[in-house]
This record gives sequence, structure tokens and C-alpha cells, in this order.
Amino acid sequence: MLALLALLAALGAGLLWWSYEQFLRSPLATGAEPVTYPVAAGTGVAQTLRAMEREGLLAYDWRWRLLLRLEPVTIQAGRYEIPPHTRPRELLALLASGRVVQYRFTLVEGWNYRQLRAALLAEERLATAPEQLDFDQVMVQLGREPGSPEGWFMPETYAYTDGETALHVLERALSAQEQLLEHVWQGRQDGLPVNSPYELLTLASIVEKESALGAERPDIAGVFVRRLQQGWRLETDPTVIYGMGEAYDGNIRRRDLRADTPWNTYVHRGLPPTPIAMPGPDALAAAAQPAAGSAMFFVADGTGGHVFSETLAEHNVAVRDLIRRQRAANKNDSP
Repeated sequence: MLALLALLAALGAGLLWWSYEQFLRSPLATGAEPVTYPVAAGTGVAQTLRAMEREGLLAYDWRWRLLLRLEPVTIQAGRYEIPPHTRPRELLALLASGRVVQYRFTLVEGWNYRQLRAALLAEERLATAPEQLDFDQVMVQLGREPGSPEGWFMPETYAYTDGETALHVLERALSAQEQLLEHVWQGRQDGLPVNSPYELLTLASIVEKESALGAERPDIAGVFVRRLQQGWRLETDPTVIYGMGEAYDGNIRRRDLRADTPWNTYVHRGLPPTPIAMPGPDALAAAAQPAAGSAMFFVADGTGGHVFSETLAEHNVAVRDLIRRQRAANKNDSP
């Protein structure tokens, strides 16, 4: 009798162990597509598995409890992507790894702060109170002196995870821009007509807005540097547009060129009081190392680049050529 009981016990134990081994080899009930699952901060592994059971992803039974006793883990908060065919050990390893789902936000070269703020607030996964991003408050929120946020954020793509805020992204962008600005300031050309890193940032923001071609940005910067050195007005349209703010409708009229805003470089000599956009590395490098030359004017060539001229007479010819090409193109496009 005792021998029979021992045999039955052994068979029962074997069946249980076989069931446990089958459990370890069996995938979760996640289906054929990856499943994204959030783990809240402070949530334990058993609590998380029970929650997953309620959502039909697994059955939290004695086998899970045995696995946790034999192979205890500490999981980390965040949103995880669970691949198809994930098995129990693999799930626990994933939740313990901290390899959470990352999202990406791209800060575009040439954006002004108003555009940047709108883009950040449109990122639903970045939980941020809008007032934290107010123009007059954001630098204080980031631990800096009060002032304009224009120009201070490095155009780049930034990864973030659930639970981060827009301020986390901006802090990284601000630190990156501060470091780059210090680097280019230390390596700047001698004799530049800028008296501080902030003025260099301001000049770079104008260069950024004037050309999307990295190769010609040193030439653009060279024109502006020579104008500053000779006491000319910069007379650059992007500063007028910035001063117009939301009133800008895509057109600059004669009255706009005469409008007395602090940023209107047709009215005021020297640099505007703040940057007008977020300059990228190319524009900052161009402002710190402008190309040598004698050109004092430039105008768009109609193909994305610019024609540079030394004299006003040459510049006027280039402008007339551009107008002629534009009219011809418009005529050809007409039905």
C-alpha cells in the first residue's frame, strides 16, 4: 500500500513538473502582433501579472507563483512592447530589463519657439501643463535666468518614454545647444562683430532662416558680418517676419519693412535683441567661421540657392533676373 501511494505521489509530482515545463515553453496569449503594456511605478511583479491576466494576456496560476519563487525578479516601470510568442521567462526578463518603448520628437531647424511649443503640446504622450511652456516662463522652468527662449534649443530628434514631460525634452535640447554654442564661441574667428555667445546665437538664427543649404551658409554669414562691420543695416526679411508674429500671412508688404518692431533690421542697425529661430550646428558654425569675400548682397536664385553680389548695381541685376524667371514660370504654369 505504501509503495502504491509513493508511486502515485511520484506520478503526481511528475505530472505537475511536466505541466510546469510545458508552461515555461508556451507563449503568452498575446496573438500575432506585439502588445504594448504599461507598468506603473511602484507596481510589483505579482500585481502586474494579475493585471495582465484580467486583460486576457496570461493565466496567473500556481506555475507563475512557482516561477517567481524559483527565479525572483524586480521589474521596472514603463511601457513595454511584448513581442508575439513571448514565453514566461522572456516576459519577466523584459519587465526587469527596463527596455521600455521609446518615442521620438524632432525639433526642426529654423522653428521659432511658438512653433516648438505647439509641436510639444501636440505630443499626447508628453504630459506637460501648457503654462509650463509659456514664452515668458519656460526658461525659469528649466532653471535658467528669465528671458527669451528663442534659439536656445538644439534642433535634433530626441527619444523619450512614457512619464516624461516636454520639459525633460527641452532640458536635453537646451543643454546640447549651450554646449555647442560654447564650443563654436571658443573657436570663432578673430574680429567678428559680435560681443557675446548670445549675439553669435542671434546671428546664427538669421543665417539659419536665410538659407537651407549648408554649403552656402558661411557665405550668407560672411555678408552679414561685413554689413555689421561697416555699420550697414542687415535688411534681412526673416527678422521682419519674426517681428510681425502671428500677423504674418506669407507676404511682406512695404509697410511691414517700415514697421518699427525691435527685430526689424530694415529699421534698426545691428543685430536684433534676440534670436529669431532655433539654429542648427551648420548655422552656428557658419556664424562663428563666416566665409571670406567681398559680397555685400544676395538674392534667391529660384532654385533654392542664392546669387551673391559685391555692388548694389550687380544685386539689382540679379533681382531683375529672378523676377523675370518667376514671371516666366508663372506664365508657363497658367492654364
